[in-house]
Amino acid sequence: MNPLDPLDAAMMTAELVSSPMHVGAVLVLSPPADAGPNYVDELYSWTLDAGDSIDPRLRRYPHHGVDTGGLWVWRDVDSVDLSQHCQRVRAPAGDGAFWRLIGELDAIRLDRSRPMWMSYLIDGLDEGRFAFYIKVHHTVIDGVAGFRMIADGLSADPGQRSMAPFYADRRDGSTPSTPSSGLLTRLTAPLRSVVGKAATSVRLIERVITGELTTVIDSLVGHTTVLPLGAPHTRFNRRLGLERAVSAGSWPKSRIQAVQRAAGVTANDVTTALVAGAVRQWLRGRRELPDQSLVAICPITVRGRAGDLSREQHGNMFGLWLCPLGTDLDDPAARLDLIHRSMSEGKRWVGRRGSAPSLLTAAGSIAATVIFPTLPFTPKIRTGYNVPISHVPGPADEMYWNGAHVEEIYPVSTVYDGQGLNVTTCSYADRVGFGYVAGAEVVPDIESLIPLTEACLAELETALEVS
Repeated sequence: MNPLDPLDAAMMTAELVSSPMHVGAVLVLSPPADAGPNYVDELYSWTLDAGDSIDPRLRRYPHHGVDTGGLWVWRDVDSVDLSQHCQRVRAPAGDGAFWRLIGELDAIRLDRSRPMWMSYLIDGLDEGRFAFYIKVHHTVIDGVAGFRMIADGLSADPGQRSMAPFYADRRDGSTPSTPSSGLLTRLTAPLRSVVGKAATSVRLIERVITGELTTVIDSLVGHTTVLPLGAPHTRFNRRLGLERAVSAGSWPKSRIQAVQRAAGVTANDVTTALVAGAVRQWLRGRRELPDQSLVAICPITVRGRAGDLSREQHGNMFGLWLCPLGTDLDDPAARLDLIHRSMSEGKRWVGRRGSAPSLLTAAGSIAATVIFPTLPFTPKIRTGYNVPISHVPGPADEMYWNGAHVEEIYPVSTVYDGQGLNVTTCSYADRVGFGYVAGAEVVPDIESLIPLTEACLAELETALEVS
């Protein structure tokens, strides 16, 4: 038997009584100039009949039962029926209908009896465009590796044809065939390394204790992070229903970089501040904005080279930092400065201690966020954090797939009980895409976050006198 590691097994068990745990991406494409009237029909047929060997990660699925003694194990299939995994969908007409469709598709649980991934070819978009929505279970692949898998199937050459679909096996011998840990495991992955490093446990405990002390000092003196139960309770921190809401938009990198230069911060600081401002205005419009600042949980890479995904394992590569978002501040420049100071300290903190101590130090906040909502009669006073905000690097060049131009790339992250809103940004070519995902009853008008993001960017440009 090939057992799942304990954290992935726990994730599968938790999904039985909680929300689906898959990660996704949306690619919006325009057909090549020489495309015929049946282009999308031909594309779908070719996707099913390409005949490429399938990535080993997409040929296995988790299983448990009497035959495994109740343990979760990986099972492999010799052949994958692509018609069960690649479906054709037509987008309904109307403003916002496409993203409502993505929300409906995202809410569907993956079938546990076969490899846990789906691809939807969606036509009917304006100007002849079409889209792919791809989702894969967290235990199979994480968001960073998933974007690499998709990007590896694209080309910067618009003339290239006969390209393999995203699910094709592209291993070059250096990529491990075992499933990577899930995106959720970016909050828990460092625990894997703890198990294998028992000999250094005394040193680890020392680092965790000193980390806790540093966290207390930072919180009380520098205001650059928060303690467990240091975030106010919001509507984002309650139990979720079955429906999901998704919305997305993109902005030119040039505008974000202009703010970055004017403020002396990073591009990720700017995008985090835009999310903070949009969420602040959204809550304020509903008279639900807490007096206390909202808190984001932000993964911080500990890779030597953050973009090197092909030669490194996915465990023990991310630390965590609790970043106050400054939603209690009216001045957008002050909000950006707070986020910059917090994330700068977070990078130093995680860099000094590594991902395992940073995770264990944040474990109380994680537990307070995702466990308390499942308990009856829990006081709605404090929580560990309010929203995860992540940044994923995408292709730096304009990309094509069999001549079709990839116009936009958007992440579709996971929400679950206690974490009802999730925001991930993805850089691609000369723009940055923002993907907002939420429980449909938590943020019923999620599309309103897109104009609010634009308004917050314009507000920052004005405050910093950026032309």
